[in-house]
Amino acid sequence: MADTLTFYTNPQSRGQIVRWMLEEVGVPYETVLLDFRENMKSPEYLRINPMGKVPAITHGDAVVTESAAICAYLADAFPQAGLAPAPADRADYYRWMFFAAGPLEAAFTNKAMGWEAPPERRMMLGYGTFDLAIAAVENAIKQKAFVAGGRFSAADVYVGSVLDFMINFKLLEPSTVVTDYLAPLRKRAAYRRAKEIDAALVPQSA
Repeated sequence: MADTLTFYTNPQSRGQIVRWMLEEVGVPYETVLLDFRENMKSPEYLRINPMGKVPAITHGDAVVTESAAICAYLADAFPQAGLAPAPADRADYYRWMFFAAGPLEAAFTNKAMGWEAPPERRMMLGYGTFDLAIAAVENAIKQKAFVAGGRFSAADVYVGSVLDFMINFKLLEPSTVVTDYLAPLRKRAAYRRAKEIDAALVPQSA
């Protein structure tokens, strides 16, 4: 019997990234909906994620938190979905997935909070400036359909999701490069299913 795959999420969170990834993987999974005020901080859930944050997954005895880690894990756990390049071709796959999870996410979060480092302290930041981080990811996707390996992968789920979030939060005015990259991703059946599922769950997540 296959190990049960359980997804802990709130539809108004970065759980949207993992939902899209799960729909791309195409295997059955159970959803546990958590609210931000109570059950996300319950002793039961804190045993899964001591940070009391979503998303998280359990897969049999395995527990995985952090959206990028979950995407990478699912790509490896279900190779039949073809969401990870061959091991020898994973340089850009790892590079840009974790760039988006690290410097780009940090730049996004700090801008959302209205915080900017003074020029003399920017060298202490992994991303330098918001504009520098955006320029780096734009260079990675410029005139390319996919960020790594010449085909769609979990890295596109993550990079595409972060860019989506920035645009939706009105923190990024999308350039032609970003628009051209995101347009076909947003047409994917799994992306659309994920958005529809989460939109339907929003009333239950308040």
